[in-house]
Amino acid sequence: MKKHGELSKSELFHEIRHQRLLWAGNRKLKIYGTLHCKSGKRMKVENRVFFASEKEAMEAGYRPCGHCMRTKYAEWKQYQDF
Repeated sequence: MKKHGELSKSELFHEIRHQRLLWAGNRKLKIYGTLHCKSGKRMKVENRVFFASEKEAMEAGYRPCGHCMRTKYAEWKQYQDF
């Protein structure tokens, strides 16, 4: 996991271009999704983190985004205790 605020703009673009960062997440809400998600693009930079894999995000305790990952979110939600 890498925090957005700890990467320079050029480092971030380099990591994304070389597919080392494929997922983005909200550090406070513990949600991850695609780099193209409209909800993710609106979050504050200080809350944004990046992951190399979906597995990495899930192991860090993040859940799928309900907007850009509807199917995975529905599966995740099905197994939550209310």
